[in-house]
Amino acid sequence: MGLNMTPMPEVQEVIFKTSTKEIVVENPEVTVLDMHGQKIFQVIGERISEKAVQREEKLVIPEEDVQLVADQTGKSLEEARKALEETGGDLAKAILLLQSR
Repeated sequence: MGLNMTPMPEVQEVIFKTSTKEIVVENPEVTVLDMHGQKIFQVIGERISEKAVQREEKLVIPEEDVQLVADQTGKSLEEARKALEETGGDLAKAILLLQSR
């Protein structure tokens, strides 16, 4: 009928990752259902844990912003970049920060 079930006894852990959490199934029973070339994974487990995922997003500061802050404050590009990083990319705060130094 085009359906094949195959156990995967060597699986030690299954991890489902979402944008906000990870779900970990330890010592699962995993079966692969192959149906007309499409695979379906069946996961059964008793020890399941969840943890929140903290995503660190790297702040991207455009070169134009660095140049603007440097021009407005008379500071170097490196100093302007550091000020923008300290202020989370806020141009006005970065300019004020450098002017107060």
